[in-house]
Amino acid sequence: MVKQISVFLENKCGRLVRVTQVLGEAGINIRALSIADTSDFGILRLIVDKPDLACQVLREKGFMASETEVIAVEVPDKPGGLAQILTYLEEAQINIEYLYSFVEKPAQDALILMRVENAPEALRILREKQVKVIDGERIYSL
Repeated sequence: MVKQISVFLENKCGRLVRVTQVLGEAGINIRALSIADTSDFGILRLIVDKPDLACQVLREKGFMASETEVIAVEVPDKPGGLAQILTYLEEAQINIEYLYSFVEKPAQDALILMRVENAPEALRILREKQVKVIDGERIYSL
């Protein structure tokens, strides 16, 4: 599993830049990110090289930040590659809450991060189907 930092942000000018400044000043490198927003607020999801420190410094600077765990998998970088992996989870009736891709590729395959309802069962299914699941330490070091 990979630690993801979620930050609740008001949807106003300067909030996103401030998060990135705080992380940069603390020597924390962003590896992947996703933003889901509405007209009033957004949720910034981050994968960083130092997740525990990131959560700490963001909270110290007044941001509402929390840690959650996501699954990182390598997906064949070809048409239908993601569909096959998602089919495994669908067949096991595991709902995907959200997913997003990673900035860097560790190999020829794409790297996808996903949050699912039943992570232990999802991990079991993915491994059973020989999907390459990437651990947090490897992700943080990319």
